Formats: sequence, structure tokens, C-alpha cells
Amino acid sequence: MLRLRWLGRVAYADAHALQHGLFARSADDHLLLLEHPHVFTLGRGGSLDHLLVDPDAVGAELVRTDRGGDITYHGPGQLVGYPILTVPGKRGGGMADTVAYVRSVEQLLIDVLADLGLFDVGRVDGLAGVWVAPDSPWPRKIAAIGVKLSRGRSMHGFALNVDTDLAWFDRIVPCGIVDKGVTSLRVEGLDVTMDEVVDAVAARAAERWGSAGWERADVKALPSDVPVKVGGLAIAERKPEWLRAPVRLGEDYRALRKRMRRLDLVTVCEEAGCPNISECWSDGTATFMLNGERCTRACGFCLVDTRKPDAPPAADEPERVAAAVAEMGLRFAVLTAVARDDLPDGGAAQFAATIEAIRRRNPATEVEVLIPDCKGAPAALDVIFAARPDVLNHNLETVARLQRAVRPSAGYARSLAVLARARAAGLTTKSGMILGLGETEDEVVAALADLRGVGTDIVTLGQYLRPTAAHLPVRRWWTPEEFDRLKAAGEALGLAHVEAGPLVRSSYHAREAAESGHAGLVDAG
Repeated sequence: MLRLRWLGRVAYADAHALQHGLFARSADDHLLLLEHPHVFTLGRGGSLDHLLVDPDAVGAELVRTDRGGDITYHGPGQLVGYPILTVPGKRGGGMADTVAYVRSVEQLLIDVLADLGLFDVGRVDGLAGVWVAPDSPWPRKIAAIGVKLSRGRSMHGFALNVDTDLAWFDRIVPCGIVDKGVTSLRVEGLDVTMDEVVDAVAARAAERWGSAGWERADVKALPSDVPVKVGGLAIAERKPEWLRAPVRLGEDYRALRKRMRRLDLVTVCEEAGCPNISECWSDGTATFMLNGERCTRACGFCLVDTRKPDAPPAADEPERVAAAVAEMGLRFAVLTAVARDDLPDGGAAQFAATIEAIRRRNPATEVEVLIPDCKGAPAALDVIFAARPDVLNHNLETVARLQRAVRPSAGYARSLAVLARARAAGLTTKSGMILGLGETEDEVVAALADLRGVGTDIVTLGQYLRPTAAHLPVRRWWTPEEFDRLKAAGEALGLAHVEAGPLVRSSYHAREAAESGHAGLVDAG
């Protein structure tokens, strides 16, 4: 199965981590299509002499990467394609196979350019890439190729200049070639949009690499005139019977509430209006929320306070959480946090300190963390990974198409990259989605496939419940039977544990899910 993804603007580090995750964990073929912010990438054996400016001075990154080729530029207006494919060959990724694969990628782009109306394109002897007027005295490169082939699988790929600012190429010696120029579709007179180019590439890729079947999912830009917070079901509409959670306000519930108030702790159970609060609290379990009560992001589904944080994380919070875990006698503790983009590490240190405090006081207690993306910063994420939580949870929340409407400060590719990095660090990984925002069943299954592709072990699926009229509307109620079908689909994809149901939330049955996830991690090796 070929899984085509148009991801929009993605940081180079996130795309690289996502590629590695799919390369290492997925049995499917993938084509990631995206744009990068300004970045110079230097391939193995490339020369820094071919970088003619200080990257910081022009607002770009410099990244040494693990592909072939010399130095090149990626940026807005350029379509980058990363095929992660099983490449047929006789030498398991030897040079002959690599050359043949590069030629196949070049041919795909030559065909795409012809489809778009640019015909005088082809190859130049001895040089990779696709060129305009290749047989003239002055050929112009329109697409660069740089690949890695290992154990019969591919990484990296191509960069096609659509409407790129070509002045960026004056700041390098592109691909180490000193005597040939660079061009773009716009310069060559083709008035086409990026979406039209993506469609043309996707169609040719499906034809060339999708013989075993293919599907496509796109991260859609949100038009400014789309009123995402209107329409759908009325907030006062009577909910189906299956969404009526039993209320149990017994002694265990009241005792836990008093303990939280005494220790001045915040729980996501209360802050996010979880429908299972009485069930979980009556069982003596809770999810602790770190780093205060105010979140720097404004996701369209979330009830948490989004005013600007007015204080740094409390220094004694880790010890107070550990004390509560000890008093409750928890075998399994769950930690989450508001997003703190105002902090240099996104709040990562508080997670690590709290994990350490719990284990120091309660060595037998397992700890799950539900983390924000920390802006994808590897150093911040590594702080959390190094604390070795028993489960690393980061929620995808919704399908690719709805990402920008539902959580405009996050990203589909970045979330998958966070999970890929955590899995590469040897952690049991978990993610979740809320349904009812307008997604289709096929889109949910595609997202489950992406989660499985980066090695996610556990997934939770639950019904979205609109907290207030100011939040995104519920487009429909998913039935218990549909959740059962999604659970079966996720397990068929190879997910170790899928917790799916109308009232399921990220921490629901967390301990039971963790046991299945640990077993899946061991089985996967």
C-alpha cells in the first residue's frame, strides 16, 4: 500500500524524524510531500566551501544530513518529496540499485512536468536531477535529487522548484555545480499553484509506486472565510444514551477531591471536563496536570484556560505530585501538562523532575506522560525521554485534513515526528484522537496507519464533546458499533492496543493499555 501525504509546511528536523520512523517501522510505502522553511542541507561528502553566506545572517538553518549529494536549498515555493519505498533490486541497496532508483525518481518528475505543460526537460549526462533545455549549452536545473538507499528501502528524495525565490540559490553552489543555473516553473512561464503540482505528483506516484493500492490524506490550509466554530449539532441537543457516563460521587471520589485541594494540585480530569471523572476518581486514579493551569495554545476543542501564563512552573510541584501518588497508593500515575511555549524547554524539565520525584518516593509506580510537542525541539524532548517514562503519550487529536482548524498551533507531521523520536528512544508510545469534528472513517483509518507507521503502540479513540458554544461544534455522534469497527481496523494495522469508545479519553484504562503496549514493544524488538 502506498500512503500519499501532502503535509504543508514542515520543519526539516520534523520531516527527517518522521522519515526515519517510517523507514524503521512501517511495512507500507509512503510519499511525503511538503514545503520546508528556509534551510540549507549538506549531504554526505558535501563541501562547506559551497555555502557562500552565514545561514543565521539570512534566516536559514544549516543541516548536515544522511543523503547523498552536496549542498542544496529548501524553502517556501518548493515542493519536496520524500519517498519511503521498498525498492526492488538485486544488490540490497548497492550502487547499481541506487542509480536505477534515482533514474526512476527523475522519470517521475519528467512525466509530471510534461503533465503540467513543460516539455523541454530531461537529464544531463553525469549529473543527477531534472533539467530544462538539457541539450542546450545552458541547461537549468528545476529539480534536485538526493537519496539514501539502505536494506532495500529509500529515504530522502527530490525538490521541485515551483515558485521558489531563486535568489536563495545564489547563496550556495547548488549541488556543487559551478557552471549551471537553477530555474522554477514560474520562471519558465507556468502559472500553476502548489496544490496543482502536488496533485500531478500524487497522480504519477500512484501510477508508478501504487500497484498494490494507494490512499491519500492532505493537511489542508484553513481558508480565512471558513467559520469553523459554527454549524454542527446544537450544544443543547440531547446526547445519545451511550454518552451518558454514570456519576459516582462516593467516599473515594470525595476523598480524592479533598486530597487534590489540600496539596494544591491541578488535574486534567477537572480542567478539561472529562466525562469519566467520577468513575476514575471513585477508583482512586487521576491524571495530574503540570506547569500551571494556563495554556499558551488555543486548540478549538479544549476547555483549559488559554490566558497568558502568569508564573513559572512551581518548584515544589514535582514533590507535591509524588506525595499525592504515595497517599493514593497508585500503581500507575499519569502526568500531563498545559503547553508552555513561553518556556525555553516547553516545560520538559518539569516532566522529568516529576517522574524522578514519583520514582524516588514510589519505586514500584509506573508513570505515563501525555506531553505537548515542545515545538519539536530535540533537546527538550530528549529531557523527557531520558527520564524513561513507562509510556510516552502525545496526541494526534484529529485527522490530517482537520489539523489546522482543530489545533492551529500544532502540526500533523510534527506530532508524528515526536512519536517517531520517542519510539526510536526505546519508549512505549501512545497517541489519541477525538472524533465527531467532521472526519470520515477512511480518514481515521489513514491516521491510524500513520501512527502505526511510526511505531505507535497504543491508541485511544473517543467522542468529542463540545465544552462551550465558543468551541468547535460537534458534527456528529459516532456510535459504539463504529468505534468497535475502528478498534478492529487499528488492530488489523498492527497496533498493540486500541481503546475505542464514545467516552474514551487519553488516560482511560491507561494501566491496562500500558500492559498491552509494553508487550507490543517487546514483540517488535
